[in-house]
Amino acid sequence: MSDYNPFNPLDRENLAASVGEALLEKEPVQLGNLESFVGAGVYAIYYTGDFAPYRKLADANTDGRWRAPIYVGKAIPAGGRKGGMSSNAKPKPYLKKRLDEHAESIRSAASTLNIDDFFCRYLVVEDIWIPLGENLMISRFSPIWNTLIDGFGNHDPGKGRYNGLRPRWDVLHPGRGWAEKCRERPETADTIAREIEDYLRTRPISAQKTLFNREN
Repeated sequence: MSDYNPFNPLDRENLAASVGEALLEKEPVQLGNLESFVGAGVYAIYYTGDFAPYRKLADANTDGRWRAPIYVGKAIPAGGRKGGMSSNAKPKPYLKKRLDEHAESIRSAASTLNIDDFFCRYLVVEDIWIPLGENLMISRFSPIWNTLIDGFGNHDPGKGRYNGLRPRWDVLHPGRGWAEKCRERPETADTIAREIEDYLRTRPISAQKTLFNREN
C-alpha cells in the first residue's frame, strides 16, 4: 500500500529528535554561572538582553518561553573528530569547558553584550549521538550565530595565522583580542546589524516548545 509507513524508532531523524527534545526539556540556566559537571554533549544558548538587533530573539525568550536560541553547539571528547570511541574513558568536563569558553567570548564583548543576559540548556549525551542532536537543532531553529553571523565559536588561530578576515561576530561584537589581529572585513557593524534585523523580520519564530515534526 502506498501509505504504508511504519514508525521506526531507530530512524536517523527520530534518534536525532530524541536528543533534541531531551535538550529542550532542560531548564535554562545562566551561562556565566554554571556548576561543575563532566561529560560531552549538546547545548543551546539563549539571549534575553536589550541589544537592538536581537530584540525579536529576546522577546521570544521572555516569560519562560525560550523559543529562539541564538546559538547551538556541541562538545565532543578528545579523539571524537577522528572517530575515536571513549566509552571506557574517564568522563571529563568537555561540555562545561566549551560553555565556559563561550561565556568568556561574551564577557570580552562587553561594549555590546552582557553575560547576565545569556542562558543555556545543555545535555550530556553518549558520544555517538552528539552530532545528530546538534545538526537537527540547527536545522530546526537556524540560530543566527550559526547561520547569519559567523565566528562566535572560533578559537584564536595562533601566531602567523591572522591573514584571514575578522569573523562577522567580532565586527558586531568587538573585544576578543585575537580577532582584532585579523584583517578587517568590508562589512561594518551597522551593515551586519541591519542584516540581522531584516533576517529576523522575515523569519517567523514558532510558538511551539519544540519544532521536531517527525514524519515517520
